[in-house]
Amino acid sequence: MDTELISIALEAKHKELGAKMVPFAGYLMPLQYTSVVQEHKTVREGVGIFDVSHMGEFILKGPKALDLIQKISSNDATKLNVGSAQYSCMPNEKGGVVDDLIIYKLEEEEYLLVVNASNIEKDWNWIQSHNTEKVEMIDRSNEISLFAVQGPLATKVLQQLTKVALADIPYYTFVIGEIAGIQNVIISATGYTGAGGFELYVPNTGAEKLWDAILDAGKEENIQPIGLGARDTLRLEMGFCLYGNDIDDTTSPLEAGLGWITKFTKPFINSKALQQQKEEGITRRLVGFEMIEKGIPRAGYKIYDEKDNCIGNVTSGSQSPMLEKGIGLGYVTISHAKADNSVFIEIRNKRVEAIVKKLPFIKK
Repeated sequence: MDTELISIALEAKHKELGAKMVPFAGYLMPLQYTSVVQEHKTVREGVGIFDVSHMGEFILKGPKALDLIQKISSNDATKLNVGSAQYSCMPNEKGGVVDDLIIYKLEEEEYLLVVNASNIEKDWNWIQSHNTEKVEMIDRSNEISLFAVQGPLATKVLQQLTKVALADIPYYTFVIGEIAGIQNVIISATGYTGAGGFELYVPNTGAEKLWDAILDAGKEENIQPIGLGARDTLRLEMGFCLYGNDIDDTTSPLEAGLGWITKFTKPFINSKALQQQKEEGITRRLVGFEMIEKGIPRAGYKIYDEKDNCIGNVTSGSQSPMLEKGIGLGYVTISHAKADNSVFIEIRNKRVEAIVKKLPFIKK
């Protein structure tokens, strides 16, 4: 029921803009304003703004905050400097993943953890259950709005609103500064589209002012509001994992191609078992594939080899607006995971040929 959904700060604004609103991860969110394909191309070729305020934000602070982060996350957070961010995941004790997240180092003993909307409560409880040193934890998820301004023209649009030199912010770093007259906005050179741009963390009290200022500043560049539909096709073209589809409580980070964020230079939850898995070798792997024949793969479809053996299943799939063909991600047995291997996706009881591709599908 709608009454159970959590409202983001700008829900009324999105309805005003004609967004098709849908329940997503417990929130009422804009799925699309015009069409997914049009919005997708706007981001790839120009600039768009997403409201992704459903994401969760936790603050961890104090002398033991880093120790807790090191214990719960697979990446090595000692590599973070103040002003830098890191993609990571939280392994569970059974070989799967609690969630993937971004960790920001705000100050020497203060970190921001940005988690997936569907996992806010689960993640909070998981981190708390391992918080043996009583690190101070603050859930700011319902106080912060998050806008992603993405696309090749994002810097040009946002630079009109701030004195911060945006072009000087390297990928996966951030500055806390003033933008559109609003203080203490986290301006982060991150995103989930592969099209470049920034993510802006702003208190809810300044959310409408910032949103309106960005749309106004981007008028000349034909900036458009973009919904979750295009967010999904954009991330899929880059081969970025979506929690709940491509990674979950049963998928190992090594199987998911996240070995690069799984650092065995330190102990973390389940690190011994994952290291053993690395040494013994994985039996399945997440791969990208492109349809050779006409057909759109969908999550849950089965994947077969040329001898009619079922070798895995699709976890994400769609029509790529830029390639104009079906693309997807899925787990297959390791012997079929090499690029250029032929596989067959079962679409409506018909086996349709696809080819395993090296990710990303779209080269920047």
